[in-house]
Amino acid sequence: MMLLLGISFLLACGESDTREFDGTVKISGKLENVPQGQLVLSYINEDTPEQVAEIPVNNTGKFEYELKLEGPGFYLLNLMGSKEVKLALYDQDAQITYNFADDTSLEISGSEDSQYVQQINDLMAEYQGTINYLNGVYMEAMKARDQEKVKQIQQDAMELEQNHAEKVKELVRGMNGSFAALQSFAMINPKSDFEFLDETVSKMAEKYPNFQQVQTLSNQLEEMRVLAVGQPAPEISLPNPDGDVVNLSDLKGKYVLIDFWAAWCRPCREENPNVVRLYNEYKDQGFEVFGVSLDRTKEAWVKAIADDNLTWTHVSDLQYFNSEAASIYQINAIPATYMLDPEGKIIAKDLRGQSLENKLKEIFN
Repeated sequence: MMLLLGISFLLACGESDTREFDGTVKISGKLENVPQGQLVLSYINEDTPEQVAEIPVNNTGKFEYELKLEGPGFYLLNLMGSKEVKLALYDQDAQITYNFADDTSLEISGSEDSQYVQQINDLMAEYQGTINYLNGVYMEAMKARDQEKVKQIQQDAMELEQNHAEKVKELVRGMNGSFAALQSFAMINPKSDFEFLDETVSKMAEKYPNFQQVQTLSNQLEEMRVLAVGQPAPEISLPNPDGDVVNLSDLKGKYVLIDFWAAWCRPCREENPNVVRLYNEYKDQGFEVFGVSLDRTKEAWVKAIADDNLTWTHVSDLQYFNSEAASIYQINAIPATYMLDPEGKIIAKDLRGQSLENKLKEIFN
């Protein structure tokens, strides 16, 4: 991976800094062992391909097409219905070679942006392969009711996700602000990596000021900025089980885990014993949990608190995902957590399992 970054740096300091957009891009290449079918180029508009052209291939397998552009964009080159090649096209011609008898033979040259897309796709395929394996092992452990193995697989999956995100970010850092990096953002958690995404998109906005996808992403990040790490946590004022309104700000002076959960949420209930253990270990050192339930009924909420022995502060307006707090904190799935410092500022998000334990060790030890 370091070699890849080194190569990208050399490209960024060389010809890529002097590239100019002239409104046209040439797509050319050579195919071997060509089957029957058509070579079709499509523009990807909001993930839906819109056909642009059918490109003729001569009897030696060569093809060439000049595409007129108004700006950067993503395209799909369908090779006779047997292979799809995603391209990021803007200010460099793209050359494609492929042997239909060898699925690993695809090579893209010329267009750096398209080469970046290929690298992102390779990284995604590697990750998906590992996830598919873990899913298979997980289902076997569930059938065998091996709870210890289930927990270990869940932990492995979380670590895999974190490690994969670091690989993706390392790759993107070497792209010199290329719009191709947009293809990688589905693999990056905007809650935990907001600062990285914000910096990356800001560079893109400078480089491609009129690119709609970048503008849309910039607007989405602006909406998320209020919940970024380092920002003061928005106030939550909701009733506790006794009906008394409790404020999140009442807990200032402590490290607070805001825990969005519900009695009906199985992953939440499975995580509760871990939170109980850590709460009991660190509560005397200044750790507090502020549980926000997205339940619909008080009965289910109160019963889950008692059954799981959750002895910390609890609040809820019993409005499910329509909860006022869920709206403020942009919660669309649970479990979800925010960690606050004694001043009430957000210092981490979505901590659970080993990641929560590691953070508390870091804070208190």
